[in-house]
Amino acid sequence: MSQYMNMFVPSFETDQEEDIASKTTENGGDGSGVWMFKGNKAAKEAASVSMKGTLARLFDCCSKDVKKTILPLGHGDPSVYPCFQTSIDAEEAVVESLRSGAANSYAPGVGILPARRGVANYLNRDLPHKLKSDDIFITVGCCQGIETMIHALAGPKANILLPTLIYPLYNSHAIHSLVEIRKYDLLPDQDWEIDFQGVEASADENTIAIVIMNPHNPCGNVYTYEHLKKVAEVARKLGIMVISDEVYNQTIYGENKFVPMGIFSSIAPVVTLGSISKGWLVPGWRIGWIAMNDPKNVFKTTGVVESIKEHLDISPDPSTILQVCLMSYDDT
Repeated sequence: MSQYMNMFVPSFETDQEEDIASKTTENGGDGSGVWMFKGNKAAKEAASVSMKGTLARLFDCCSKDVKKTILPLGHGDPSVYPCFQTSIDAEEAVVESLRSGAANSYAPGVGILPARRGVANYLNRDLPHKLKSDDIFITVGCCQGIETMIHALAGPKANILLPTLIYPLYNSHAIHSLVEIRKYDLLPDQDWEIDFQGVEASADENTIAIVIMNPHNPCGNVYTYEHLKKVAEVARKLGIMVISDEVYNQTIYGENKFVPMGIFSSIAPVVTLGSISKGWLVPGWRIGWIAMNDPKNVFKTTGVVESIKEHLDISPDPSTILQVCLMSYDDT
């Protein structure tokens, strides 16, 4: 017997184990007997509250025999309607990238440098504390940005503050990462502003972040400068970061002007999540970003930057062809 045999065969077996092994090898490939594998149910609860899962169940309930037009109000994808199309410039940028021959290679996990620089330049138009390329991580849409941030911050007993009304993927990834969800209220009689008293009551020493959406999805409200400054001040008081989802920053309704949360990063560190999906009407292109608004380098000293990089190293990369298109903001 080989001296290495114990690497593959246990040193002891019970009668039950011998019986299972016999049935497994003698099943004849017809599906009978005992198989030693099964599906992982860890994502079941997370998927049950996701937008995709909910919409799929709803559409499965729709009768195929009823000849009525179904309006999918639960999914922000205007591109399915002919009247909402991206610009010719955006389409030509993709064609040029494809034909250049310079976008056929693998990209670094954090994104290619010109794309990171392009996103930084785009965001810097409105920021007092200017972003560098190292502050930007390119992601597969904003969805991967959400996943990356929650996974990067997850730890024993960690909890995260989410508004009662929010894009469901935040709940899904928190559940999947075993991060406790603590809800705070939005005040409908005050234009869906944040209930700061409730935020402070929900937080404790294990709270890692507060997530805000501005403009808000699904409420559609846009927070004022003063309200966002208060968000930063409360975050500093609690010792937590702000994760600001700004995917709809080009879809503004009402009189309030959009103000990026990164303006207040000198008060508390801010992670901005964004994408080209909504503003450019191309959700299927799957390009987004994580922007680290952190002039005091809190994210580096706490290991958050390194944790983000490590997560991206084991995650799918965005299309290099589409990353090259982001270079249009380079040198602007």
